[in-house]
Order: sequence, then C-alpha cells, then structure tokens
Amino acid sequence: MPLNLADIRKEYSQHELSPEDCLPDPVAQFEVWLHEAVRAEVNEPTAMHLATVGADGRPSARIVLLKGVEDGQLVFYTNYQSRKGQALVAHPFAALTFFWPELERQVRIEGRVEKVAADVSDAYFASRPYSSRLGAWASEQSQEIPAKSTLVKRAAMFGVKYPLNVPRPEHWGGFALLPDRVEFWQGRPSRLHDRVQYTLQDDGSWRRARLAP
Repeated sequence: MPLNLADIRKEYSQHELSPEDCLPDPVAQFEVWLHEAVRAEVNEPTAMHLATVGADGRPSARIVLLKGVEDGQLVFYTNYQSRKGQALVAHPFAALTFFWPELERQVRIEGRVEKVAADVSDAYFASRPYSSRLGAWASEQSQEIPAKSTLVKRAAMFGVKYPLNVPRPEHWGGFALLPDRVEFWQGRPSRLHDRVQYTLQDDGSWRRARLAP
C-alpha cells in the first residue's frame, strides 16, 4: 500500500518553554539541554545537521558530530579538503541543527566559523582510536574512488607507515562555530510550539524573544 505522509502526525506535550525560562547566554542554555539529552539517552545526542554554502553559492548539508563546547563556541572536526571543509573556507558561515525527538526539542544555531588552533586539533586527534586516525590519512574525503578496495589498501598502507603513533595530517582538523543567532524549539500541542530566539547585539549582549510557531 502507498505511504500516506499527510496522515503522519505526532502531538507534542512534554515540556513548555518561555524566554523567562532560558538562561541569559544561549550557549549555556544549549549545554543545559544537551546534558538533559544525554541523561535521557536520546539517540545520538551530539549528532547535528551542518549546513554550508559553497563558493558556487549552493547550499549543502550533512550530519556531523559535535565534539566540544569551548569558550562559547561549538567545535567539530573534519577533513579540510572535503566538500564541507572547502565550503567553510570559501564562505565561513554555517548553520547547525540538533533534533532530539525523545524530548520534543530542536536547537538551531547560526554563526561564523573558523579553524581551531593546530594544537587543539592535535590534542583531539591524539585522543581518537588508532583505526580512526589511520582513516583520516586513508580517506581523501569527498573524492571519487574506483572501488572500496582502494580505501582499504590506503588504510593498510598507512598502517604500515604508522604502526604505533599516527600524527595528525595537515588536511584534517577542527572548526569552531561562534554563534550569533540561536533558537530553541519545544514541541507543544496543536502545533502551537514554543520558540525562543537569541540574537547577538552589537554590544555583545544577547536579546531573547518569543517567535510564533
């Protein structure tokens, strides 16, 4: 039988949200929600939808993992020569979306992106499993390959080259997004959802406001 998408509905009713409920700083508020998502054992709480715009002006999006919240910035890691890496260098702005359906919550974060310091990338890279570090060398991310065996052979080659200590390749490292707009969405009955938006002001303060759903 054909799937009737129009009939798929869910009623949201777990929590409420208002600007007065939220902390003055949106990153601090995000950390509260993230900790609650982890405690609730939601599926992949650090998974985030990363949207970028390339040099050609075309948007592109994918799921990546958040690896740190440091000094008001959200940090993730990738191959700098990948499609997203090149897009972020050409147009250093991005949007992140977290969706935690078990809590009926969504967070949208927009802002400027820059590479993290090399020593920060080094430290995180050293913490990764050995096989993941080899993978960073083996995968020419986003490039066409003739077969899966090509990737396997490259991984084996770098395994021979780096049997113990795997240095971080220069083409791999972190990006940090510094937010200037953050929105918290809490599902509510009858589609009258609660939305609280933070916008960064010229003096560095944050303005909170309720948005219509």
